[in-house]
Amino acid sequence: MESDTLFSLGGPTAAPGAPAGPGGADGFPAAGEDSPLPVRMRPASIDELVGQDHLLAPGAPLRQLVGGGAPLSVILWGPPGSGKTTIAHLVARATDRRFVAMSALNAGVKDVRAVIDTARRQRRAGGPQTVLFIDEVHRFSKTQQDSLLAAVEDRTVTLLAATTENPYFSVISPLLSRCVLLTLQPLDDAAVRGLLRRAVADERGLASTLTLESDAEDHLVRLAGGDVRKALTALEAAAASATALGTGRIDLATAEQAVDVAAVRYDRDGDAHYDVTSAFIKSMRGSDVDAALHWLARMLVAGEDARFIARRLVIFASEDVGMADPTALTVATAAAHAVEFVGLPEAQLNLAQAVIHLATAPKSNSATTALGAAMTDVRAGRGGAVPRGLRDAHYSGARGLGHGTGYRYPHDDQRGVVTQQYAPDDLVGTDYYQPSGHGAERSVAARLPLLRRIVRGLPAPVSRPDGPVTADGRHPSGTGHAGGADEDGSDAVGEGQQ
Repeated sequence: MESDTLFSLGGPTAAPGAPAGPGGADGFPAAGEDSPLPVRMRPASIDELVGQDHLLAPGAPLRQLVGGGAPLSVILWGPPGSGKTTIAHLVARATDRRFVAMSALNAGVKDVRAVIDTARRQRRAGGPQTVLFIDEVHRFSKTQQDSLLAAVEDRTVTLLAATTENPYFSVISPLLSRCVLLTLQPLDDAAVRGLLRRAVADERGLASTLTLESDAEDHLVRLAGGDVRKALTALEAAAASATALGTGRIDLATAEQAVDVAAVRYDRDGDAHYDVTSAFIKSMRGSDVDAALHWLARMLVAGEDARFIARRLVIFASEDVGMADPTALTVATAAAHAVEFVGLPEAQLNLAQAVIHLATAPKSNSATTALGAAMTDVRAGRGGAVPRGLRDAHYSGARGLGHGTGYRYPHDDQRGVVTQQYAPDDLVGTDYYQPSGHGAERSVAARLPLLRRIVRGLPAPVSRPDGPVTADGRHPSGTGHAGGADEDGSDAVGEGQQ
């Protein structure tokens, strides 16, 4: 199958005998009066491009690409509506190179190789260089991306690829290293507002046949969220409604009626998924309950799997709240159960309650850091044999091996704690758990030193802020005990356990 019959090729620069694109001489269909407003309002030159000032400086790679000054292969990374396809149009129009456009949604390795073979034949015959535009390149498999490497390396084709997903995750490293990565930013409100006003006045747009009231304009800007395509599509819908009503203006009511619900920019399988999840977790960690609820709502409105959200809450309860509020894990687990038992939409309330609890709870990552430190030692080879007294003594012959010998049963002691070696020999005295002073963990922080002292058989403190004490923890006068406990620490331990 010849590639030239698969794709819209530029008329003057296409392969001999290849059909031109339907109505277009730049590799794309020509915009007509019945084309969508975003298509009609596409910039005709790079100077009309709005919102990417960081890429438009003289000599910048984008200007070189559009002007054909250097055969740079480029990956354009940016959110929907930020101008990736527009840049491809500008490249196609502004150079004398052959331009081939394809989408990763419906093209395969065979298609890519056909384009490369044609480009190689034309170059050998002294023909123009080929620019290959691949939209949604992140949807290409590794094998499909591999098929581009040699042609990009020797400049058989100049690759222009567009993606909405983080290319460091979605594009193979060898291809990424052969290209210049240009990051496009979402348009700010001022840029979107300016483009809306241009579309109202421009002959390619509404040609001033309607007026856009300021509150309606504000609504469309807010609805767009930095996506100019969405803003212009909404404007076109509102203009059609106003025309049908026979009025010469687009007011807020017309704009709201034309565009009922804003589409949330959130791809469950894409980069935004990870960014929103990260913002959600960090907002709860930072105790900003309002921001956390926003990100929760963002996920729910976009159709995120409620079970995924519930799992993140259960993890967060131990990772970031932990011992500062031990009930957090219970709440998060209950919310996860509610998601399974009740389902959406009602379980949204259970998730919201859990988010509020976790965001406003005192925070401690002591469980996280303690486990991490312990696992670091294990991976480093520290540990050694299980102490003989702790080994399993329930099977025949275990006693003869000395298993269980010397083990002291803590419940036989009135304190519930005894002096005994529990850690391997080379980790005796190692402190992994470092409690914070937040919330319920304050009481643990007060009790832990005494527990460690008893377990490790260490002497009582020999000094205290309100006066000296003897080595056994008593005041010289014999009228008090260190830490408000008996000399064996039983009272202090018992209070902590109640």
